[in-house]
Amino acid sequence: MQKNRIINVDNSINSGQVFLWRKNGKYWYGVNGQDILKITDSGTIKSYQNIKTDFFRKRDNIEEIIKSISKDAITKDAVKQYLGLRILEQDPFQCLISFIVSSNSNIQKIKSSLENISRKFGKRVKFDNQEFFLFPKPSKLAKASIDEIKSCGVGYRAKFIKEAAKIVLYKKIDFETLQKDSYQEAKEKICQIPGVGNKVADCVLLFSLNKLDAFPLDRWMIRILEKYYSKQFQLETKTITEKQYEILHEKIVKHFGPYAGYSQQFLFKMERENYQKKWL
Repeated sequence: MQKNRIINVDNSINSGQVFLWRKNGKYWYGVNGQDILKITDSGTIKSYQNIKTDFFRKRDNIEEIIKSISKDAITKDAVKQYLGLRILEQDPFQCLISFIVSSNSNIQKIKSSLENISRKFGKRVKFDNQEFFLFPKPSKLAKASIDEIKSCGVGYRAKFIKEAAKIVLYKKIDFETLQKDSYQEAKEKICQIPGVGNKVADCVLLFSLNKLDAFPLDRWMIRILEKYYSKQFQLETKTITEKQYEILHEKIVKHFGPYAGYSQQFLFKMERENYQKKWL
């Protein structure tokens, strides 16, 4: 089972989890909150701040996870095709703002908006003879005007970004507490942030707050579930209400188990690749 330990850096970064990343030669460089990470093909990480990070969640028992989520031929095939795909552990504030920006958007547009936000409000640093902008701190975005944030190309989401920054700044939401909370507790709290619905909350919980039972449901995932799992999950509509989302999430966790978030990531990667959709 040693081959399961391999990390496929390209597939993990190009899977819709992160946006402020670029490949330069054989290295990936990415903004992770107040840090810049440089990653080799083998998954070795060098940090601008010299901070140790478990960005690829090496602590996860990946053998156990793959065994647990491989419940059917579809997931087994997705895992086989994209073995080495990992859930990434991101800076929670950057992750929150990224997925607020992601609502009704595409990957290129999200990336462009977040780059504008970092350039306008983040600190400029040099790392490996290259220029980067750290992700802005909550205080910076909380103090910015709606128009300043809007100029980054985020449209109606500007007010949500400012509000979310204020909530984090004044500790009305505390990420450390959310990490300790159960999935349900953390989700209820995070959904109180304006601009955060079920899908955005699940992305933040899965990609930055250690909730591997979170299963973000966007139109892509609904389409995938309709296509491959219509009998199991009995989907009747392309848009789902909050109550339906909750019921569907329960059915999904019952089917895929406690690491359902990993199955979501493998299925999402497989389907978007099948449609030859662009990544970063």
